[in-house]
Amino acid sequence: MDTLPNLKKARCFLVYAHAPAEILPSVVNRLFNEFVGDRSLPLVIFHDHFIGKHGGTAIFYCETAEEREALYNPKHLEGWNVDIRPLIFSYSPAAFDEQIGYTLRAYRDKDWDTLKKDKRPSYGNPQLEAETASEE
Repeated sequence: MDTLPNLKKARCFLVYAHAPAEILPSVVNRLFNEFVGDRSLPLVIFHDHFIGKHGGTAIFYCETAEEREALYNPKHLEGWNVDIRPLIFSYSPAAFDEQIGYTLRAYRDKDWDTLKKDKRPSYGNPQLEAETASEE
């Protein structure tokens, strides 16, 4: 795992975590959910699980040095390959949301508010995919 960077300002952090290959996908799913659901950690504003290599990614909002330290010392992901990166433009949950909107506008000429209203069909069984780490 990375070392805790010397930061002073509140900001969002990207967590990218791969579980050891010998852990069953259903256990990986449960452990990652316990990690993001741990209320002793900073505010989690996004998470998802991987298909294929078992693990997941999450975005946490850290306001204090104590929150940053808690994020860099998670008890749930011991033995996992965890990469934690502070984000530049996402210095709050609202700024993370705005960064999504900016990226869509600037690079794809898309409107985030319109896309949020899009009702796409659900494909497969997302819960089963999370438990098996494979597409159903």
